[in-house]
Amino acid sequence: MEAPPPYSLCNPNKKSTIINRSYALLHSVAITSLIFYRLSSFFHSTPSLPLLLAFTSELILSVLWLLSQAFLWRPFTLQTFPERLLQDKNDDELPAIDVFICTADPEKEPPLEVTNTVLSAMAMDYPAEKLSVYVSDDGGCGLTLYAMKEAWEFGRYWVPFCTRFGIKTRCPKLYFSRYDDEFLGQGYEAEKEKIKLKYKLMEKKVQKAESNGKMLAEFNTKNHPAHVEVMQDESHNANDTNQVKMPRLVYVSREKNPSYHHHFKAGALNVLLRVSNMISNSPYILVLDCDMRCNDPTSAKQAMCFHLDPKINSNLAFVQFPQKFHNLSKMDIYDGQLRSTFLVKWPGMDGLQGPMLSGSGFYMKRKALYRDIVQEDTDFTQLKQYLGPSNELVKSLKSAKYNTDVTSRLLEETRFLASCKYEEGTQRGKQVGFLYMSLLEDYFTGFNLHCEGWKSIFYNPPSPAFLGTATTKLNDTLLQGSRWNCGALQVTFSKFCPLIYGLKSRMSLLQRMCYVYLSLPPFYFFPIWCLATIPQLCLLHGIPLYPKVSNSWFMVFSYIFIMSQLKHLEEVLLTGDPIRTWWNEQRIWMMKAIISYTIGLLNAVLKLLGLKEANFIPTNKAADDEQITFYQKGLFNFQASTVVLTPLITLV
Repeated sequence: MEAPPPYSLCNPNKKSTIINRSYALLHSVAITSLIFYRLSSFFHSTPSLPLLLAFTSELILSVLWLLSQAFLWRPFTLQTFPERLLQDKNDDELPAIDVFICTADPEKEPPLEVTNTVLSAMAMDYPAEKLSVYVSDDGGCGLTLYAMKEAWEFGRYWVPFCTRFGIKTRCPKLYFSRYDDEFLGQGYEAEKEKIKLKYKLMEKKVQKAESNGKMLAEFNTKNHPAHVEVMQDESHNANDTNQVKMPRLVYVSREKNPSYHHHFKAGALNVLLRVSNMISNSPYILVLDCDMRCNDPTSAKQAMCFHLDPKINSNLAFVQFPQKFHNLSKMDIYDGQLRSTFLVKWPGMDGLQGPMLSGSGFYMKRKALYRDIVQEDTDFTQLKQYLGPSNELVKSLKSAKYNTDVTSRLLEETRFLASCKYEEGTQRGKQVGFLYMSLLEDYFTGFNLHCEGWKSIFYNPPSPAFLGTATTKLNDTLLQGSRWNCGALQVTFSKFCPLIYGLKSRMSLLQRMCYVYLSLPPFYFFPIWCLATIPQLCLLHGIPLYPKVSNSWFMVFSYIFIMSQLKHLEEVLLTGDPIRTWWNEQRIWMMKAIISYTIGLLNAVLKLLGLKEANFIPTNKAADDEQITFYQKGLFNFQASTVVLTPLITLV
């Protein structure tokens, strides 16, 4: 009997593989020759301090280059066939999905933007009764709750409208800003105008509440009680075929208290994990940032092509989609698209155990977050030691229940699960859920999953699955980079250092090299600072650091520099970007190496010594017309904080 066609295909990129491996071989020979030249010169004369610093810089760059080649060794591209999935599975057989959306500060993350993300998730092309959307409001702000209630009311019209006419852009703000409208059937235009009026009304209500300022004045991001509110159609009748089915919307604001560490985004996600266990308990979870709207409504079905594939689903932890952005300029001077990460490195990891977790836009298997702790034969008391004192929570993990009715007793239990004290004495954040210890909860959690033998998949569909808001300010770009680098180094300086911890895991050598590289970028700061100062000073004082042009060894140094630039240019052109992208990436990388890597390293060292507490500052997603004008014109705006500019100005 012929096997049924697969839901997905994995295609090795043979051309890129040949180019990458040939380049790696030739470049390795050149670097080995450079090291031989340096060492042999040391035997003929005592090396000076500038020469030793230059050689140390070259060694660091060589090691980091070698580690980075793991990303290029086996690149893959993937393809999905949702139509085949739908031939085998009807709506009743598709698994349920819980959508987690996190927001923390209504001033930096405007509630109206969050409502658009929520509505785009509620309107996904997936059975409505199989979707539950959870919003974590870490600020505990009444304005955000009010906006969610307005979103729910508008969603009662928006979701059926999108389903009836097969709307492709399901974020209302982006949909109503389009000009390339098309005829989608009789009654479409009239219905669209009605929906648009309702959206404008919702927009005005939220803006009015925001301008009033009362709800904003009351919010305290560091101290507030737990609050859980469920929005669903109470009159829903399963036998009523005329009843419009709506996804459930759940607002969650966990308790905050200065006496307890809240563990930033990882803590918020773990609260959503517990609360959703009690209400929907869906086997799969989609995690989104509050500005990362669902652009392609079929992304859930695309992800299920991997998760439901019997050949790979047993050890598949998550499917990661790339982070793409709707507000990028043609110049993209700040490398907001993160081209190298999502178009070069992650496809390369697809040929290994899969990409690292990337914060947003991933479909995670709930079981993977509980590891192997929850088994049928696991003792109930032992489970409570791992997961906390809630009997109801432990029971929910051993069943596949879906609560159609959320009682007051159930709500009370969810508030208990969202309290500060709940995680005390448990393995939450240590062995269960999203892991703590690092500001980069995604990197640390993904690393541990891969160490345990789980795999992941990176899927970059032709149409972007999600569209977010890229940073358009130099200050935000560099501070965001310093936070990422600090988080990576927190893992590097711990017992979970990928260089050591990965040795005892079930992780392949190439995969381990990728994680080691991702944990070490801050160390670029040393060679960049040295090579940006020492050769220039030596030139002024007549101290030779490099062979003369007439010397044959000069060709080795020239080859390494020219070929590394040509390889970068080849990657840029291969991913469909113009030559100016190569120049822009070179500029912003230099700035990040000098500022983000330096600040990230200093912060990580201070935290390690206990001289500074970890701090997570959300990126400002509120529109700034002046900054956007500079960004669109391709002009750097150096109106940044003193901390950000000090390293750069010092070097200049």
